[in-house]
Amino acid sequence: MLVILDFDGTLTIEEAQAPMLARRAIQTLAREVLLAPVGEVVAAYRRARARILAAPERYGWWVNGLLAGYADEGAFQCNTATLLEMLAREPGYAEAVAARFPHAEYDPVVDCTNWLFHRHTAELAPAFRAAARPTLQALLDHPRRTPVVLTNSLGDKVTRQLATLELGAPLEILGDTRQYDMAPEWPQRFDDPERGPVQVWQAAPGRPIDLRRPAYHAALLAARRRDASLAVVADTLSLPGALPLMMGIPFFLLRTCYTPAWCAQAVAAHPLGHVLEALEALPGELDALES
Repeated sequence: MLVILDFDGTLTIEEAQAPMLARRAIQTLAREVLLAPVGEVVAAYRRARARILAAPERYGWWVNGLLAGYADEGAFQCNTATLLEMLAREPGYAEAVAARFPHAEYDPVVDCTNWLFHRHTAELAPAFRAAARPTLQALLDHPRRTPVVLTNSLGDKVTRQLATLELGAPLEILGDTRQYDMAPEWPQRFDDPERGPVQVWQAAPGRPIDLRRPAYHAALLAARRRDASLAVVADTLSLPGALPLMMGIPFFLLRTCYTPAWCAQAVAAHPLGHVLEALEALPGELDALES
């Protein structure tokens, strides 16, 4: 069995790293992109964050006009959503970003937030959850399981940080999966037992999750061709979890201090969904899945 584990937030203490990530992103924006006083950008960030926290269901990570993930699903996602909201709403900020990113792959604001995330998460010191090393080692030691670490990054940051765990063998990295790469024109549909073929899963009332993620879909298909028995483990639902569930792949949601109730309820209600109360419970949960 391939056991695909998301890196940020699942193996790492994302909630402790998020404030430092936000501070570094704000400083870089102020000095290199917006050319504005840091204090001004801090105030704008706080205004945007207050709007989001007051109505998190209305905000998220928008890419190509589609919602990739909600602001309340994770600490890093909340930071990304706050930056997107701030850069789009504050006078003059979008124009400054467009000037800095004239050849954007998605759009200048999305490219800017992606750049900030990859740049500054690479600078953060390793901050693994206490259960990360023993859980990964247990998976490595199991004769029929292969742990694979999932990341939207290219993999160099993840490889470097995983090396600090000093595991008995190197871990395989499934990098650049682009779970946020939304494609409005993608025709693929998925079978929903209640609604038939769909492109949007109604995970909870007022919480539709768009499934049009061809890059991530291709990565999961390649993993399933390699081993028909696989599972995905992550701390958030929209980005890494919804698509596996709708493809018929078991998904384990790690409940953290920031996991919203609607995510846990949606996963628990799905026939292939499992809510992990602790990372160290994963090997036992996999035993039960295979029995």
